[in-house]
Amino acid sequence: MLQIELVEHTDIDKAFTVFNRDGFVAIKDALTPQQLEIAQAGAQRVIAEQTAAVALEEANRGFARYSFDSQTHHPEWAMLIDLPTTLPIIDRIWSSTDYFCTGAGGDYSLPGAKIQPLHSDLADFFNDPLGQTTFRDIPAPFIVVNFLMVDFTKENGAIRFIPATQRSHHAIPSLEDEPEWMKNSIVCAPAGTGIIRDVRCWHGGTANQSNEIRPMTSAGYFAPWFMVRPSGVLPRALHDTLSPRGQELSRMIVAD
Repeated sequence: MLQIELVEHTDIDKAFTVFNRDGFVAIKDALTPQQLEIAQAGAQRVIAEQTAAVALEEANRGFARYSFDSQTHHPEWAMLIDLPTTLPIIDRIWSSTDYFCTGAGGDYSLPGAKIQPLHSDLADFFNDPLGQTTFRDIPAPFIVVNFLMVDFTKENGAIRFIPATQRSHHAIPSLEDEPEWMKNSIVCAPAGTGIIRDVRCWHGGTANQSNEIRPMTSAGYFAPWFMVRPSGVLPRALHDTLSPRGQELSRMIVAD
């Protein structure tokens, strides 16, 4: 297992330091017990709907591994946009409050899911013809906060992270070439933990050898200077129920 420290959400400077060093930081109790119950109920409902409609063999992330896809139209996900436990840390990372939410989703694996190859969630958007600059040479353009809906363990398919790879220019190894220490770089943490991550950091799911579903919800944010307009996925009526900060954060994804 990967030895990580659960950082208190009030220790913003430490969270900032760990994030910039490792490409991710785990925040203790990012969700309150009540928020966790609400998020778990929403995740369970959508999982039941999706797995009833899509067989394990046809799951969109491989056998028994599913993406939630966009769920921002549900209040259980809209709630994640504006949290006092995560936003101050993101404010510190970008030295700004002028970033915006790209949507909310996450993923889950069912018993029997196999290990997932390491990957990055962002492709090089520079395509520099001189080969002098890549997307690895700049500060984090895209941050996702993953919220653990259950205790993540080695048995139930917890996600693995390879620290300090968010700016690595090395090729991501294939599953066959991945060293054993990377396969064991598993983040085990309790339900309610929030993992604030630079999506360029290498990561991947692991085999779910348990008898339980391993869900992880998320909210994503683009840097103030990374202006790629997402689609309108948040209903206006739900947008209007958010706090003023939540409405500002979701200004680019509200449906007209």
